[in-house]
Amino acid sequence: MPNVFELILELADCSDSGLVASLAGPACLLPPRIDLKAALPKPHRADTFKLSTDSLFIDKVRDVVGLYLDPPDTALVLCVDEKSQVQALDRSAPVLPMMPGMPERRPHDYVRNGVSSLFAALDVASGQVISSLHRRHRSTEFRTFLNTIDKQVPADPEVHLIADNYAIHKTDIIQN
Repeated sequence: MPNVFELILELADCSDSGLVASLAGPACLLPPRIDLKAALPKPHRADTFKLSTDSLFIDKVRDVVGLYLDPPDTALVLCVDEKSQVQALDRSAPVLPMMPGMPERRPHDYVRNGVSSLFAALDVASGQVISSLHRRHRSTEFRTFLNTIDKQVPADPEVHLIADNYAIHKTDIIQN
């Protein structure tokens, strides 16, 4: 026996073989191509959000968005972020190349060679990226990355760094 949702979907079918055609003739109760599956409840899907308790949050958002949309003429705007725990993986066997009639073959397993941390700064105007890899993810390595940025950026323009609220950005070695 069909369930309720299958019956609804069949009612939406305006073809000659549909339930509507057999009961009411060629008249169609629902417009064609209505996606009733999209209207069904999806309890497995959930979205989350978090409201900021910072009283200056709106001002900070305006400052950041303003730097992106209308950067100062003589300034350089860099968006800084990091990705920790990047796995350095290698295949356990070589990849076999593609041959006529046979696809490329690679083993399913790999050898783990440790992890690395990637620090990157994107120049919003030009799209240029300054990056560096480090073995660990501490404020010391982030400070080294900031020194790298300082060496690669010309001394003339004023530099604005946009960073998230990560804990290593708030330590004394970074702030001073």
